[in-house]
Amino acid sequence: MRYRKYAVLVSVLLVSLLLLSLGTRGGGIGRPGELLAFFITPLQAALSKVQSSAFGAWSAYLDWKNARRENQALRDELERLRIQSLQVEDIERENLRLRGLLALRDRLPLSTLAGEVIAKEWGGWVRSVTVNRGRSDGIVRLTPAIVPEGLLGRVVEVRARAAVIQLLNDPSSAVAVMVQRTRTAGVAEGEPGGAVRLKFMARDGGGVQVGDLIVTSGLGGVFPKGLPVGRVIAVEDKGSALFHYARLHPVADFARVEEVLLLTGQTAADLLPHFSLEPGA
Repeated sequence: MRYRKYAVLVSVLLVSLLLLSLGTRGGGIGRPGELLAFFITPLQAALSKVQSSAFGAWSAYLDWKNARRENQALRDELERLRIQSLQVEDIERENLRLRGLLALRDRLPLSTLAGEVIAKEWGGWVRSVTVNRGRSDGIVRLTPAIVPEGLLGRVVEVRARAAVIQLLNDPSSAVAVMVQRTRTAGVAEGEPGGAVRLKFMARDGGGVQVGDLIVTSGLGGVFPKGLPVGRVIAVEDKGSALFHYARLHPVADFARVEEVLLLTGQTAADLLPHFSLEPGA
């Protein structure tokens, strides 16, 4: 069977050659040539279509490859522009923060020193930030640290070129404060969970309301009077207990602080008028 297939193929080729030979001898194509052309023409047309399709597919592939390369270039350019835009926004935010800090420094009636946060500690019982100002800059323990919104904390450790600031929400932090509206005295304390609360005498409960602004009282000689601390967001009823408590929303954003002002001078003046507080802030 296998040899029979080859024999048929050879026979077809011989017949084709014979027909071509006859057509050539007659000086024209003739009927045998026409017969051969009848069979060959469809094959040539099919081959032409295949060739056109192949060239079309190759051309489409080249176009797709070029388009893909151009799209990748566009994506790279968009990513570069996005990063550049983020960098510009970051610089603008930094400039805005620094302008606010410098404006506050110029308004305050005491000497200050700006510092940059270089480290943060958010352990369960320790909440502090470290700034790039230290003993070589004249910083001492208990130096108050503020931000444009108000009180941040105080220096608890001084190194040669750095200082550790204990934040208001540190569990061991306690600051003498008062209600700005009624002058009711109390203590702002940090809690283990990171919140800040106001501790006050039960007899003064009527002098504390939600929305009240809490400021430093100036008692104790560590913090100047009038530094904004936070606002009352809830008052807890402890019944007949000697002390009552109120939850505070601190004016300082402890998690996002990047620059601080260290109060290196002293003043007996009330500093509250030098801070720009929005209603409810």
